[in-house]
Amino acid sequence: MTAEATSQDLLPADLTMGTVMLKVGDMKLMTDYYQRALGLEVVAEQDGGLYLGRLQKPLVHLAPAPGLNLPGRGEAGLFHTALLFEDQASLAATIATAAQYEPRSFTGSADHLVSEAFYFNDPEGNGIELYWDRPRSNWSWNGTDVVMDSLALPPQRYLEQHLTEKSLEGQRQTAAGVGHVHLQVGDVQSARDFYVGILGFEKTAGWHGQALFVSAGRYHHHMAMNVWNSRGAGPRKDTLGLGEVLIEVPAGDDVGALADRLKVAGVPARHTGAELRFEDPWRNSIRVAVR
Repeated sequence: MTAEATSQDLLPADLTMGTVMLKVGDMKLMTDYYQRALGLEVVAEQDGGLYLGRLQKPLVHLAPAPGLNLPGRGEAGLFHTALLFEDQASLAATIATAAQYEPRSFTGSADHLVSEAFYFNDPEGNGIELYWDRPRSNWSWNGTDVVMDSLALPPQRYLEQHLTEKSLEGQRQTAAGVGHVHLQVGDVQSARDFYVGILGFEKTAGWHGQALFVSAGRYHHHMAMNVWNSRGAGPRKDTLGLGEVLIEVPAGDDVGALADRLKVAGVPARHTGAELRFEDPWRNSIRVAVR
C-alpha cells in the first residue's frame, strides 16, 4: 500500500509516545546508568524487569534478556529514544549528570530550530537524545514540512547558560517524557508506505532521501526512520536493544480504527480491544494502547 492516509485514516492528533522497552544484557550496569546518568527512578518492577522514569511516569522499561547478542551496526532497530524536558535548566541538569557519569558516552549536540538536542549512548549502545522544544509559535512550516536544521550547539556553553544548582538538586523532581522515537530501517520509501500510508502518521520532514520524520497533530516528529547506518537492512534478528515502542492514544476507537487499517493492508496484528501489537517491515515491535 503506497497511498497517503486520508484525513479519517490519520492517527489522533493528541497521541503521545509511551515507554520504550529495551532488551538488556547487564541489568545492573544499565539500571545504574539510567538512574545515575539520566536521573530516572524505579517506578515499577515486573518479571525481573524495571520501569524507570520521573514523577511516577515510566519512560524506559529495562527487560532482562540474558543470552542475546548486541545488534550489528548495520542492522535495523533503535537509533535513539528521545527524552523531552520541560525547560532548559532541567535539560541542562541531565546533560551534566550524563556527561559526568561517562564523558565518552556523549556523541554530539545540535540546534534543530524546533528543539535543542544532546546525544548519548547507554552502556549497551542504545542511542539517547535529551532535548527541549522551542515554543511551537517559533517553529516555521514550509507547507506541510516543518523547518529543521542541525546547527552548532556547544555543550559547555549550554551548561554555563542554563545549568543551576537548583536544577541539579531537584533533577528527579522534574518531569520528562518520551518525546519521540527514532529508528534505523532498511529503506525510507518502505518506512513511508508503512508509517504514513498504513499507520496514519503525517510526514513532517525528509532528509535527502535518507531519513523520514512523521507525527500526529503537527508536532515536529513523534517518530523518525533513517538509513544512515542501516541502508538495505532486512528484518531484525532477536537481539539486545529495542524491544518495543509504545504509542498511546486517547480512546479505544483509535485503536480499533488502526486495527482496521492494518487488516486491510494485510499486516498481522494482535488486537485485545484496549491495545494492538504488530511489527513494522523490519520487525520493530509496536504497541498502540489507550492512554
